[in-house]
Order: sequence, then C-alpha cells, then structure tokens
Amino acid sequence: MKGWFSRRERRALVVFVSLGGLFLLGLLLVERRDREEAARRTGRRMEAVGDSVRRFEFDPNTVEYADLRRLGLSERAAVGLLRYRAAGKVFRIPEDVALCYGMTDSLYFLLAPYIRIAREYTFAPRRPEPSAQAERREPKSRRIVPPEAPFRIDTATAACFAAMGFSERQAESIIRYRDLAGGLRAEAGLRACYMIADSVADMLLPLVIFPEREPSERRFPVEINGADSAALRSVSGIGPKSVAAILRYRERLGGFHSLEQLAEIPQVTEANFERIVQQICCDSCKIRKIDINFAPPSVLKGHPYIPPAALRRLLSKRQLKGGWSTAEELVEDRILTPKEAERLAPYLRFTVRRDPEYGPGEEPVLEVHRLPNEN
Repeated sequence: MKGWFSRRERRALVVFVSLGGLFLLGLLLVERRDREEAARRTGRRMEAVGDSVRRFEFDPNTVEYADLRRLGLSERAAVGLLRYRAAGKVFRIPEDVALCYGMTDSLYFLLAPYIRIAREYTFAPRRPEPSAQAERREPKSRRIVPPEAPFRIDTATAACFAAMGFSERQAESIIRYRDLAGGLRAEAGLRACYMIADSVADMLLPLVIFPEREPSERRFPVEINGADSAALRSVSGIGPKSVAAILRYRERLGGFHSLEQLAEIPQVTEANFERIVQQICCDSCKIRKIDINFAPPSVLKGHPYIPPAALRRLLSKRQLKGGWSTAEELVEDRILTPKEAERLAPYLRFTVRRDPEYGPGEEPVLEVHRLPNEN
C-alpha cells in the first residue's frame, strides 16, 4: 500500500472517502425529511376533510359520499368508489374496494378492518328457512292451477300467469322470455321456456291457444324480393327495425339471390334467422343486375359487394380497357378478388362493343354476354 501511493495521495484519499461518507449521510437526512414532510401534508389533508377523521363500519354498496369523506377518503377516492358502484358493479368482497379509482394501498389497509359487506351482496348463498326448504322440494306442478278456460299464450299478461300459481318473478320471466323469443308459437317454444317445467307444460297445453292456430296466419312463404313492409312484418322474427334494415339492404343489393344473404344484415340475429328462413322464399329472377361496363360510378358505388378500393381500380381499368366479358376477367385484371367476384357475379351483366367497321350514320353494335345462370 505504501509503495503504491505517496503520503500526499494517501491524505487525499482519506479526505475523499470522508467527503463521500458525509454526502451519503446528507442524502439519508434529506430523504428522511421528505418522508416526514409528506406525512405532515397527508395529515393536513386528512384534517381538511372534516372536523375530524373517524373510523366506523360501512358497506361500500350503500355508503354515501359524506360518510366516505368522514372516513378519510380524498375527494378523488370517494368519487371513484361511487362511480364504480354507479357503473352497475357490486362490492362482493372487501378486496373489491381496492379496485376503485383513487384508492391507494395504504388507504385500503386503513379501511379494510371497517368494511362490512351485507349478505345480500356477497357470493354466499342464503340459507332458506325450513318452511321455504319444504316448499322448494315440492314439485312445481302441485302449485300451478291451470285456468278454467283456454287462453292466448301470445297476449297473456304477468297477472294471468300469477293467477295460475306462478310467483311474480316467474311470471315476469315468462313474459320477458316470450318477448325476447318473438313469441311462443308452438309446443316446443312453450317447453323451451326455462320457467315452465315439463309437468306444468303438460297441464297447460290443452288450454293454450298458439298464434299458428289462428285462421289469419299465413300458410305460404313470403317472397323476400317482392314483399312490402307489411308482408315482411307478418313474418315471425322480423320486427319494425328488421323490416327497415331488410328493405334498405335489398335496395342496395338490387334484390336477394339467396336467403343466406339475410345473415349479412346486423339487425337479423342468428336465432331470428333460423325462424325467418322457414317462412320466406327467394326469387332470384327479380334481382336488379348491373352493367359493369357502362354503369355510372354512382350506381357502382352504392353496391355493398364492391369495396371502394375495387371501385377505383375498376373505373381506372375500364377507361383504358373498355370493358370485360366475364367475372373471371375481373379477377385476372386484379379488379376483384376471387371471393368478391363470386359474391358479385349474380348481379353482373356484361355488355361490350363489337369492333366491326361501320360507316357514317351507322350505330355501333352491342353484344350482351349473359352468365350461365342468367335468363
């Protein structure tokens, strides 16, 4: 060591180490001072909340804003808890409080011993009274009394079902199920209702009048391309919003060439589609075709099967080439993808000019190329 450093260098090293130690000690003191200052600021904020911070038991599902402030929550944390509850969420366990906006870990640990969740909000099932247990074991068929006269299942009210012995909650659930399903129109629909047991359905079926039994019910399918709004509304599963959407989409397409195209309409759900296709038919001869070689851009732009990028390529290429004879040529020229061409083909008509020599005053000859499935 003595051979490595001179006496002057050793003194400088001692001074440097001493200064480094003093610097580290100063950092520790500053950090401690900052923590104490932060604690004092927190204390002042807590005192500003009210006269004094009090801890008391509370249920986060029912507590009010003023009580949250008295518990010591900041304005942001109190509003965050109320917004969490206003969004339809429920505090099932105390740990759910920690998920609220503005709730810090330190504040949650202070509140956790005072959080009490009412039994109606917890996941634990309620234990029924002995009488209720016996009633629950009793088959539903013993409690339901069928009406004395036949009744229409499509217009029966909740009070009607309650008079048969259903509880108020069960009656409302049956009405809600019927409305969501578009009506109970057959025995299968009645048995599918989760609130009606098979034994109860057996008792009610002889007295139930289904809409299909009415003489005015349609016996023939509705032709989708020629039907007006009234005819479409008579189809089970098509409501007022669905009617307007079908008519708009039919106009944009130029008519339906297959029933599967109804599934492309957002207002037609999967469950409704299965019911609708059993009551309608499609005459593809009524569709309106597009002359791809001479149709104006406004007509082409409105068709849902022609994307904007494909429309720009089509108009640019048509101006240079003059037209096409088949849908395959549109694919070869990279105007449409094979899938786009397959969807659009039933709506296309190809009219092209011949190139014979014709004299002054003679009109050019047009040749119409028809698709194999076009009449």
